[in-house]
Amino acid sequence: MKGLIIFSHGMEDNEALSTLALLRRAGMHIDSVTKEPDLYVKTGFGITVKADYHLHDIKLSNYQFLIIPGGGYVAKVIDHADYIYDLIKAFKREDKDIYAICAAPRFLGRLGLLDNLDFTAFPGSEEDAKLGHYLASKKVVVTPRIITARSAGAVIEFVYQIIKKNQDEALSKSLINNIMY
Repeated sequence: MKGLIIFSHGMEDNEALSTLALLRRAGMHIDSVTKEPDLYVKTGFGITVKADYHLHDIKLSNYQFLIIPGGGYVAKVIDHADYIYDLIKAFKREDKDIYAICAAPRFLGRLGLLDNLDFTAFPGSEEDAKLGHYLASKKVVVTPRIITARSAGAVIEFVYQIIKKNQDEALSKSLINNIMY
């Protein structure tokens, strides 16, 4: 199982970096990708990180799922982030999984991917998914092809469900025990 995580300027640090680190710690192959020519991205709290690949240097058929971190950048780019929408549509077209945390479910909502589905997101983000069933009290919601999580505070649960879905629950539990959560 191979996953792809999008790195964008302003992404929430914990949602991107902790998700990536924990999934790799669990032995999953996760590549980070950006549209930035030099591969460098500055997180919401000013940490500069280098993505593994440029968007044009990857072959989407090599990946089984897509992870979209949230953060304040979502509100700034949601109306013109064509590269994010294109990635989501490509994964949807191939019937591959999409995982979004915090404000990132807004992208899915705008594409109608949350219509008639249970989901969670950062409060206020549900406005972009009016035909979905927003579960405000849930940290993580799992549906057959989409996993959504509420916020940076739900990263551990988000990662747990990603591992459980793509590997197995024993590995999820092992990771939780190893990080003493």
